[in-house]
Amino acid sequence: MLGSAVVLGGLLAVGLVGGGSYIKQAAEVWQQSSRNVTVRGLAEREVAADLVLWPFNYSVSANSLSDLEEQLSNNNQAIRRFLETQGFAPEHISTTPPRITDQFSNLYGGQRPDERYRAEATLLLRSPDVEGVMQAIPSTTSLVRQGVLLSPGYEYQTEFLFTGLDAIKPEMIAEATADARNAAQQFAEDSGSQVGQIRQATQGYFSIEDLDSYTPNIKRVRVVTTIDYALKD
Repeated sequence: MLGSAVVLGGLLAVGLVGGGSYIKQAAEVWQQSSRNVTVRGLAEREVAADLVLWPFNYSVSANSLSDLEEQLSNNNQAIRRFLETQGFAPEHISTTPPRITDQFSNLYGGQRPDERYRAEATLLLRSPDVEGVMQAIPSTTSLVRQGVLLSPGYEYQTEFLFTGLDAIKPEMIAEATADARNAAQQFAEDSGSQVGQIRQATQGYFSIEDLDSYTPNIKRVRVVTTIDYALKD
């Protein structure tokens, strides 16, 4: 009986030693797995716009629909001639259907306007010639001298766009990743560690904004990546 107890005690001791060793190893693995750093990398570029949308919103008024239609046609032709004189291709010009209002039908006790009908239409230039548009914009006063009543507004602002994002995406992602690794390397050096493998990476969305309010034809493209690196001794 005494011998059995000794054997059992020995087995328990071995089990405790083995269990303690396993727990120590598990703790070391857990400690290693928790050693990581999350960093962000940034890549920015300034690029020139490669497409411009230049809208010409104009309005006319008349007492008859036939006169209204004639004025719309005259205005449309005047704007087209202006753009073609500036060197823009006819296939880059399009016109929206006119929006016609019977102003007499909208009276609610107010003064009746002199002319019954009013119409608005928009002619749009969609062109890759950004520099040409920049040079032509100051010359639009010639249209006013021809009697074209331009009606600019918030929804009719000239837009400068950059459409070449796909061509620069790979390089910018590589730049952002390198920037993130540099940040991780600096953190590792400060903490006496080394940068290990990437555990998780998230690519942020690409943003394209005007460089500033005075140069909408120059864009700032930026992307931010978030990367988790393992740290090791």
